[in-house]
Amino acid sequence: MDWEKYLKHLRDRAVKESVNGEDLRELPRLPTEYLPLLVHYAGDVKRHFFPEGLEFCSIINAKSGACSQDCKFCAQSRFYETKAPVYTFLDEEQILKGAEFAVKNGAKHYSLVLSGKAATDREIDRLVHLAGEIKKRFPKLELCFSAGTLKREQMERLKEAGFRRLHHNLETSERFFPNIVSTHTWRERYQTLLWAKEVGMETCSGGLFGMGETWEDRIDLAITLQGLKVDSIPLNFLIPIKGTPLEDRPLMSPKEALITIAIFRFANPRSEIRLAGGRERVLGDYLGMANFMVNAHMVGGYLTRAGRDPSEDRKMVEGIGLKVLT
Repeated sequence: MDWEKYLKHLRDRAVKESVNGEDLRELPRLPTEYLPLLVHYAGDVKRHFFPEGLEFCSIINAKSGACSQDCKFCAQSRFYETKAPVYTFLDEEQILKGAEFAVKNGAKHYSLVLSGKAATDREIDRLVHLAGEIKKRFPKLELCFSAGTLKREQMERLKEAGFRRLHHNLETSERFFPNIVSTHTWRERYQTLLWAKEVGMETCSGGLFGMGETWEDRIDLAITLQGLKVDSIPLNFLIPIKGTPLEDRPLMSPKEALITIAIFRFANPRSEIRLAGGRERVLGDYLGMANFMVNAHMVGGYLTRAGRDPSEDRKMVEGIGLKVLT
C-alpha cells in the first residue's frame, strides 16, 4: 500500500469535511515509520481550521463518589472498592478557588463535574447560583458542566445562568457500551447531547480508549460525533484503577494513541480535539507530537487523579513554538 498517498488522501478529504468511516478503516494498520507523516498531515488539518496554538481547560470534581452507576472504568462507582474520595457538593469557596486556579494557569474553560447518573433539581439550583458567582469574579472564564443525563428544561436553566457548554462523554461506540456500563444506556447519553444542541448549548463529548474496544468501535465513535457536530472532543486514555473491573487492562501504546488522535482529527476537522485523562502516561515522550494534531490540554487534574503541573504543559507547548491561547 502507498501509505503516503493514503495519508494525503485523508488530509485532503478532511479539509473538504468529507471523511467517512470507510476512509479510516486502513489507518490502524499504519506502519510505525509513517507516524511522523501521519502527525504532519493530521496537523495540516488542524492548522487549516485552527491556525492558532493550543488552549488549556480545567475541571473540578464538584461532587465525588457514591455513584449509582456501574461504569467499569470509574473509581467513583459505589459498586467498586477504590480510594476515590466521597463527598457531596463542594462549598462555594472551594469552587471559586478552582476557578481562580484555572484563570491563573491560563485555562479558557472551567468545568464543574458532578458524580451520579443525573443531577437533582436542587443540584441544578446550586450550579445556577455558582455560575453567577464565578462570572462576577472571572467574567472571561467560559463555564462548562458535567452533570449526567439531564432533561432539556434543566439545560435551559443552566444556559441562562451562564454555562456555555455541556460536557457529556459517549465514551465508546453504541455497540461496545453495554460491555462497560449496564445501569444506563448509550442512547440516554446521546439524547442528552441532542437536547443540549436544541437549547443552543455547545457540546463537549468524547471517549475513553483502552477499555477493550476495537478499532472499529473507535472509528464508529468518531463518525457519531461527526454527525452530532460536537464543538469539542476530549480524548481520554485508560489508566487502570485498582478495585475496578478494568484494573488489569494494559496501557495503550503511544503509537495506538497517536493513531486514535488522528482518527478523530480527520473525522472531525472543525471540532476542538482535547487531550485529557491519561495523556501523560500513555503518550509519554510522544506527547509533544500529539500537540500538532490537537487544540487543547486539560490541565491540573482529572477528577480522581492528579495531572502534572500546568507550568510543565505551558513549557512544552511554547517550547515547540506554539502559543497558549487564553
